[in-house]
Amino acid sequence: MILPDKNDRLTTLATLLTGLCFVTFAVRAGDFPVADNVIVEKETRRLHLMRDGVAFRSFDIALGVAPTGDKEQEGDQRTPEGVYLLDARNSASDFFLSIHISYPNSTDRADARRKGYDPGGAIMIHGQPNDPTYSAAYYQKEDWTNGCIAVSNSDMIDIWLMTPNNVPIEIRP
Repeated sequence: MILPDKNDRLTTLATLLTGLCFVTFAVRAGDFPVADNVIVEKETRRLHLMRDGVAFRSFDIALGVAPTGDKEQEGDQRTPEGVYLLDARNSASDFFLSIHISYPNSTDRADARRKGYDPGGAIMIHGQPNDPTYSAAYYQKEDWTNGCIAVSNSDMIDIWLMTPNNVPIEIRP
């Protein structure tokens, strides 16, 4: 039996590693798992992408400046609670990408009308501000939105790619 010399073995190893790297990094958008549900847990500041009842990705989030309790009216700085849809996308928002949450729904509008309030709106999942007014560290550790759900820009890319239009989102206390 003739064994390859050291140079042949290195060439073979390099060829194998090159092939493995290609396989590892050759990812298409269609290769990403797609969520059939999104769950937000306000208390733990986590967003979970779900498939068949199992979380396959989870992200740290920031919420509205006054995060405790359900959103009731425009300007209360709260993130709504309930079941909605991710119903529109904006790649040219003031924040790094944004996906609209269908708040207010008919129940939210009826509750606000009964109380004499404007329920507000424009609730999104989004990345960091395109023109930040604070340090990057501030946006990573504080609740800073007006009621939206904020994530890092890299996490926003993943959420954008892994959520279809009109996927349900449940925002829990």
